[in-house]
Amino acid sequence: MGAYNVVRFRVKPGCEQRFIDAHKKAKPAFKGFRGGALVKTGERDFCFVGEWSGLQKIAGARPIMIGLLDGMREYLEDLGNGLGVTDPVSGEVVVTLKASKRPPPKTTKRKKVRK
Repeated sequence: MGAYNVVRFRVKPGCEQRFIDAHKKAKPAFKGFRGGALVKTGERDFCFVGEWSGLQKIAGARPIMIGLLDGMREYLEDLGNGLGVTDPVSGEVVVTLKASKRPPPKTTKRKKVRK
């Protein structure tokens, strides 16, 4: 299976759009990176969720990820409790959930009106 990394951020007041724009402009070319999403979880709180082919690929990409983060540090607020500006976690997938297939919605047939 694959792996995911999740990083929590709090953005300084007034820096939300610049932080979002910095992510839009990012061109991650990490080996094993399958894609990701920046998720707004509060007024100034965000999480980045990245999907990877394995934990080794996350570990190998850390220096480059830190480089990307360095370009955004000015927008970030310290999270407190000794965390600094990020709260990262990563791990291997142990369960994958797929969306249930729903039956197509029922449509009502309209009577044709003859003119």
